[in-house]
This record gives sequence, C-alpha cells and structure tokens, in this order.
Amino acid sequence: MQHEPRPTKPRHLKPHPTFEQLVAEGAAVPTEGWDFSWFEGRATEARPSWRYAESLAGRLARARAALDVQTGGGEVLDFALGAAAHPPRLLAATEGWPPNVAKATDRLRPRGVVVVAAPEDAPLPFADGTFDLVSSRHPVQPHWDEIARVLQPGGTYFAQHVGPGSVFELVEYFLGPQSEEVRGARHPDRERAGAQAAGLEVVELRAERLRMEFHDIAAVVHFLRKVIWMVPGFTVEAYEDRLRTLHERIEAEGPFVAHSTRHLFDVRKPTA
Repeated sequence: MQHEPRPTKPRHLKPHPTFEQLVAEGAAVPTEGWDFSWFEGRATEARPSWRYAESLAGRLARARAALDVQTGGGEVLDFALGAAAHPPRLLAATEGWPPNVAKATDRLRPRGVVVVAAPEDAPLPFADGTFDLVSSRHPVQPHWDEIARVLQPGGTYFAQHVGPGSVFELVEYFLGPQSEEVRGARHPDRERAGAQAAGLEVVELRAERLRMEFHDIAAVVHFLRKVIWMVPGFTVEAYEDRLRTLHERIEAEGPFVAHSTRHLFDVRKPTA
C-alpha cells in the first residue's frame, strides 16, 4: 500500500540583498592593508603563473639584507618570510600610508622587520649599498635611481608590478574611454628603459593578462575604495547612477568581467 507523501514545510529563503544593502556593505568594509580575503565568493582574479609570494620566499632565504618597498599592510612579505627557510639577518620595509604603516608594523615586528614610514615619492631612507635584495609587490611607481642606490653591487630587485591598462574595463565603465597615453602608463618596456637608465640590468621580464570577475556591486564598491587610483575621487554618491546600472547588469547577465595585467621584474645591479 502506498502512502501519500507528507507535506513539506516551506523553505525560508534568505532575501536577496538590495542595491542599497550591497552598496552600503561595500562602503563599510575597512580598506587598510592588502588583504583581499573579503572578496572571497564575491570577486575573483586569476593569479600569475610565477607565484610571486612563493618565489620571493626563495629569494629571501638566500639574502643577507632585504628591503620590501611599499609593503602595504605587510601581508605578502609576512607570507614570504613564513615560507622562507632562512630569513635574512637584516629586514626592513617602507610604507607611505599611515594606516598601513601601523598595520604592517604590528604584522611584521614579530618577524624582525623594521617598518619605516616613508612617502612613496621620497628617497629611500637607507644608506647606499645596504641591501642585497629589494622587493616590491605592486608599487605605485618604481623609483629606479633609489633602488639602484640602496642595492649592493650584484644585488637584486625582484618585484611584481601592475601593468598597462589593468582593469580598464571597469575604469572606462566609470570614466569613459581613456587616451593611449593613459592606457600605456606602466608599460613594462617603459619600466625596463627606466631600470636600464639607472644602471640596472634586467635579467628577466615576464608579463601576463589575467581574468577578473565581479559578482556583485558590493565587490565593485569595495575594490574602487581600496584601489583608489583606478577611479580617482570615487565615492558612492558621485557614481550612484552608474553603480545602479552596473548592479542591474550583473543581476541580469552575471559577473562583470575585466582583466588585470601584471609583470615580473628580476633586475640586477652590476658588480662593476
């Protein structure tokens, strides 16, 4: 004898957040440091094949004196030091934004790193030839003359830079088409020329273009608040109409797709 199916209780689905709720969430997340874990499940970015932080760990294990320039909140250096077999005897880092200076100091002090507050465009506050390794992940601008000055002969600058036209699908959505001069800023060939003009030898230069996806408007808002040079002066109020239109597009069509560009520099100061 068959039994009739028992009635099931209706599921109480979590209400889908509104545009206003998502924007408020993205606007409330702290922006200090370079920890991007908040984006998990909301945005994705492919990683370069060279695995910068892990490669840096190997460089640190062979260095005696190392400097990390524009260290942010110290997240990448902290990871690399944790993975390095033998950390350098002398460790220093610079950072220009006060909230990040405090964050990096708290994170890196237990690793023996001295964090120095130094503006991004100021001379590096170290003597000539102090370091055999200088590193940086996503510097605003590499100051090649200063990098060359603080490196020992035979020393290395190992860094991952942001490339030209990075995430410009998102930039141009808000700002409109950009000039070729703006799009070509940070081009690796220009930076190679800058390094060579400072007397440095470019041992290796690799570049990759990587897919990014923004799954909701909260991720867009937080990204533009955190990476402030993408849309200078960005505020929710100033761009509310464009944000709402983009929210509706994501809801209807799926993630907003952009592409980041990255290049890896392995640069050496000649011994002569």
